[in-house]
Amino acid sequence: MELSDFNIPRFLATQALFSHLSPEELTRIAAGCTVRRLAKADTVFRYGEPCNEFHVVVLGQVKLFALSPMGQEKVIELISPGQSFAEALMFTGKPYILNAQALTSTLLLSVSKQVILNEIQLDPRFSMRMLAGISRRLHGLVHDIESGALHSGMQRVIGYLLRDTPPDATADNTPYTVSLPVSKGTIASRLSLTPEYFSKVLHELEAAGLIRIDKRDILILNPASLARHGMP
Repeated sequence: MELSDFNIPRFLATQALFSHLSPEELTRIAAGCTVRRLAKADTVFRYGEPCNEFHVVVLGQVKLFALSPMGQEKVIELISPGQSFAEALMFTGKPYILNAQALTSTLLLSVSKQVILNEIQLDPRFSMRMLAGISRRLHGLVHDIESGALHSGMQRVIGYLLRDTPPDATADNTPYTVSLPVSKGTIASRLSLTPEYFSKVLHELEAAGLIRIDKRDILILNPASLARHGMP
């Protein structure tokens, strides 16, 4: 798809934040948007750069990560198609506090701060939708922190594998396949695990007859038993 063919108002209308806007409002916001294509490993932004926009992944995947003084990377979040990021920081007037990088070939839409402020002035109700979206995102991050603090490494891996369980799969114990969207090392960092430990847990689950590993495809053989495995 050529970038010139990408219909920004139509895409915005599919996002929860903008879905209730009129065509005229969508056109106004689209005028403050840019779309760019990123190759794998391209930088979206770096720590300390000015934050004057927020971003929505259209296609592909982006990782948000921090770097220690020694250069060690900690993945904070993996952003998938339809998800947005940096909207809360955009309102603070402060620079980016994380780094963002494309994990695959990615199509990214960026929405300028000024066009959002203009829309809020025209319709204060829009600010409530912004706050609702930011609150949902914060709730998700708090849940992730709680999971990391309260669950064992085994439970974190199982939770990740079962995060998108099809309806009734656990109840019916229907096998299904999970395709890891990024490298095991990236997922391990996101779960606050070492790559070695993440691989060890996967092989333990395979040895227990709960999963079958085929490179990045993991067949969940027994969803109900997997959900119970490792529980205290």
